[in-house]
Amino acid sequence: MGIILPIVLFLLFSCVPAQQKENEPKDANFYVDRGIAYEKKGQFDEAISDFTRAIEKTDPKLAFAYAKRGIAYSRKGQYDQAIADYNKAIEIDPSYASDYTNRGNAYGAKGQYDQAIADYNKAIEIDPKYASAFSNRGVTYQRKGQYEQAIADYSKAVEIDPKLASAYYNRGIAYGGKGQYGLAIADYTKAIEIDPRLASAYYNRGVAYYRKGKYNQAIADYNKAIEINPELALAYYTRGCAYYLKKEYDKSWQDVTKAQNLGYQIPPKFLEDLKKASGKQN
Repeated sequence: MGIILPIVLFLLFSCVPAQQKENEPKDANFYVDRGIAYEKKGQFDEAISDFTRAIEKTDPKLAFAYAKRGIAYSRKGQYDQAIADYNKAIEIDPSYASDYTNRGNAYGAKGQYDQAIADYNKAIEIDPKYASAFSNRGVTYQRKGQYEQAIADYSKAVEIDPKLASAYYNRGIAYGGKGQYGLAIADYTKAIEIDPRLASAYYNRGVAYYRKGKYNQAIADYNKAIEINPELALAYYTRGCAYYLKKEYDKSWQDVTKAQNLGYQIPPKFLEDLKKASGKQN
């Protein structure tokens, strides 16, 4: 490991026995706790370093440190390393449902959906009241296009934890995928009630209203999504589409231009239609 090499070289050329620094902690919990603090601050490299010290220098059988290091690797998008750490944590102590759920999340991020579902199944077997395991399994079923299974899992998740905004939100997406926009709107509304700063819930509820032909409600939701996240380019584009259908072409052009400035590629067909309808060339 890179952090050990300089110490090894020093020992090879030192004329006196190595001694632990007076202020160097011996307790693995110190490194774990500091690693958790680093992770919460988004300092994942520092977190990984501390979890590694807890494992390698102090307690190689510390399952919790492997699990936490796996989370830090996942947050960095290093899913193979994360899976290896979850494997080790489970090998040491297979009784923690969260380790299977986190490994399932990593498999899901890699597109290995069957492995992810197997891990969520195991987590639920260990803890049948683990709402997040149901919700995350629902996400995986949804990615496989299995909307009925996804909806069943989201429904179980909110039955267990009625405050789990993500489960309502994701169930709304599943209902929308089935064309059940009224049910989708109800779920997005519930998610917003729990988490009023969830910009994507406003955006997706706006899409559902748009699909139902309720353009004023759609625009109101796009407005709120943009208020929360002014960089949400897709919200400008879809609001521009709603203005186009309301024949408010100047507003449509303003939104299209903003979406383009944020890097969104406007479909050429829509641009052509907007040009013809407005009599402008942008």
